[in-house]
Amino acid sequence: MKVYAALDPRLPLADVPSVVRRMEELGFDGIHIPETIHDSFAVALLAAEHTTRLTVRTAITLAFVRSPTLVAYNAWDLARFSGGRFELGLGTQIRQNIEDRFGMPWSEPVARLDEYLRILRELFTAFASGGSIHHEGHYYRLTRMQPYFNPGPDETTPPPPIFLGAVNSRMCRLAGREADGVITHSTNSDPDYLRDIVRPALRTGAMESSRPSPPIISAIAIATGADQTAVKRERERMRRLLAFLYSTPSYRPALDRLGLSHLFDSLRTMAKTERWAQAHTILTDDILDSLLICGDYDALPELISARYAGVVDGIVIPASTPGSSDARFKIAIESLRGL
Repeated sequence: MKVYAALDPRLPLADVPSVVRRMEELGFDGIHIPETIHDSFAVALLAAEHTTRLTVRTAITLAFVRSPTLVAYNAWDLARFSGGRFELGLGTQIRQNIEDRFGMPWSEPVARLDEYLRILRELFTAFASGGSIHHEGHYYRLTRMQPYFNPGPDETTPPPPIFLGAVNSRMCRLAGREADGVITHSTNSDPDYLRDIVRPALRTGAMESSRPSPPIISAIAIATGADQTAVKRERERMRRLLAFLYSTPSYRPALDRLGLSHLFDSLRTMAKTERWAQAHTILTDDILDSLLICGDYDALPELISARYAGVVDGIVIPASTPGSSDARFKIAIESLRGL
């Protein structure tokens, strides 16, 4: 099993170099770079510059707020700069954020992202050959790539793998058909959901392209730390985070599957009135126990193995803060990689 570290979305850019070097020393296979308040490509560049071994993957870069050409330029640069260690995690985000937070147009997400992926592949081919591109589709029209604007010809840079952030079965099917892997959201990483919905959809998509089913990388909801005090502190942070996330309509099916539909209704009401500071009070301890894995570093391998061994190809866990317990954390990571 591959083990990836999730960078703190609010990590200051100045702190990225020291944090990613520590993640490499701890033995992680790679790092996942979110896109919330920082540009994911900017953080990825810092991470690639200050590591030598780690896979550097954005998780996720928002597609619909960017031109495919701009994403292709950034991804190609990072693939070349990192010596092939960069991987592009791409996703749609939700309609409200695209329209109201970014002021960009929304359209049918699966079909649009399907076309977006095909354009990226065409651009990578053009960069490798030094040739042009001619794409006239339903959502995008790209018919101009003069040699002056082409970073190629460059046959030595490997085109970066593309992973899709996916929640529903249609997006998972697209990932199976067109992507190099899927990254599941922490609200939709329940093992039963991965077995019953994600894996079959990936297989169906892969069969349509006559290729093997791509890997599942699961960002799991977890509270861990060196001791029970640290676990309790992280548990309370996750209580607030999950209360925010589960107020999103796209994630309601995860609560429905767990028999917690009423929880969404309450959280949604608070979200509409922007009562964010109170939302976490709705997640009682019993509810939180059904949504979250809790345990210190020593317990971590057994807790994760019991739920995810044989279900996923990789997991994403939070990057811890430095401390005297790094040796124990490193042992836990080694154990997880051996699953």
